[in-house]
Amino acid sequence: MEINRLTFNPPLAAIELRLRSLLSSELYAGAWVDPSPATLMGVFEHLRTLRYILNDYVPRPVSQSPPNPGEVRYQWQTGTLLFTDLAGFTSLLEANAAQGRKGAETLLGVINDYFASMIEIVSKSGGDLLEFTGDALLVQFLAGKHEQDTARAVRAGLRMQRAMGQFANIETARGVLSLRMRVGIHCGRYISADIGTPLRMAHVLLGHSVQQAKQAEGSGNVGRVCLTETARESLGEQFRFEPGKPGYLLVVDDFTDDLLGEYDITLTGRRMPSSVLLDRTVSGLVREIGEAVKRVEPLASYIPKTILKLLVENADRRKIPPDFPEPTVMFVNLIGLPELVDKATPAEEANLVLGCSRVFALIDAVVSAKGGVLQKVTAHLDGSDILIYFGVPDVHTDDPSRAASAAIAIRDLIASLPPIVIGGENVKISCQIGLYRGPVFAAEVGEPRGRREFNILGDTVNTAARLMSKAGENEILIGERVFESIGLNFDCEALGAVSLKGKSALTPVFALHASKVERGKGSV
Repeated sequence: MEINRLTFNPPLAAIELRLRSLLSSELYAGAWVDPSPATLMGVFEHLRTLRYILNDYVPRPVSQSPPNPGEVRYQWQTGTLLFTDLAGFTSLLEANAAQGRKGAETLLGVINDYFASMIEIVSKSGGDLLEFTGDALLVQFLAGKHEQDTARAVRAGLRMQRAMGQFANIETARGVLSLRMRVGIHCGRYISADIGTPLRMAHVLLGHSVQQAKQAEGSGNVGRVCLTETARESLGEQFRFEPGKPGYLLVVDDFTDDLLGEYDITLTGRRMPSSVLLDRTVSGLVREIGEAVKRVEPLASYIPKTILKLLVENADRRKIPPDFPEPTVMFVNLIGLPELVDKATPAEEANLVLGCSRVFALIDAVVSAKGGVLQKVTAHLDGSDILIYFGVPDVHTDDPSRAASAAIAIRDLIASLPPIVIGGENVKISCQIGLYRGPVFAAEVGEPRGRREFNILGDTVNTAARLMSKAGENEILIGERVFESIGLNFDCEALGAVSLKGKSALTPVFALHASKVERGKGSV
């Protein structure tokens, strides 16, 4: 029987593959079956809006100079890093979770008021917000010709602590609650790198200075700004200090409002110039759509695929609805590679960055294949943390099993890596992994029309991180709910109940060893 083929060559056929992940389902279908000027104009306006959204989702170094997707690049930078961590958010989450969507909207309003206030202070103080890590922030103050980066960071920290007064009395169904914060600061040299593949990129900081800034936050007091001794030495007599934990100092805030002030620089913002569309013919629109795709693709590569889909489908509303799902959360601490950059020669450091890129790409591939989300890579007290979750935004009935399978694959991948040679010595790469299941707050957090990202927050995230920290070399620790969901199909060992930071009761912990499911039978 003869097949009749209809000749059809839509105007956007040449870039159709590139548009698949950047257009909403409805807009994609319209561009294919009804490529009228009105439809093409809708495509152009959508891509312009998406570019604005993605510009706010990535750190300034990426938005100002995005690499080509898949292009690995790095540079040494000197400056001051400021870490924050929020206290009291778990209680606030629990107070609102019982109210469903209404409670989610209320919680989102509070947390975004907090983030908006902190981000404004950071911007006025001359800092760049590099990343959100749950309810925490990492801010960079690059050294300038006058080398006032540490002083600017300290003043920013003091302003941020003063601004916390507006979150000291929050009315909830469970009474009045409060949010408080720790701030840690360290200065030094570190590598800023863009790593990954054309499908998924990441902006990361590598080096001991990054970990020392994180340690300063963890060693500080709620309500105070904590500095390492190195950071203190660069400040002269501009501030007074009190002793903190050994090796750290607490800044004394004895400034008048006028003396501390509200800013160190004039705000410049993150806005991009608007695209002006002059030629609205079909050929003109196709040309401008092609240029828009070139501008959007590098930014889109920094967003996990499932989160990008959320942003694309909700671009016209410019908002992702918040929710209280119950995913399985995984933290992976990669030990070895990130810390070696300080000891490497110029030739070795390039190989280390490429090694980090390779490991990130392989782990992201494992997670994506199992239907999960690799959210980000951030600094840990030792090594680098990788936050991964299963069950948000795509939910599967077997998300705990998917997470467990991914954890085993990641552990085996890292354990099989050959040693890295630095200065003639072999350095073995290892990991620690923690999995925990429970309720989280999933939302687009940050400034509603500024720097923001989709993220998950709450005690479940914190507990997964603490399980990771308890794990031994190449060990996977899981919580009781994960064990109950996967125990029949995986080889697990009960380790008893352990004490975890922030938990009044002991937490039952299990070691995950391997899958009992035969290859090809029931695997995810």
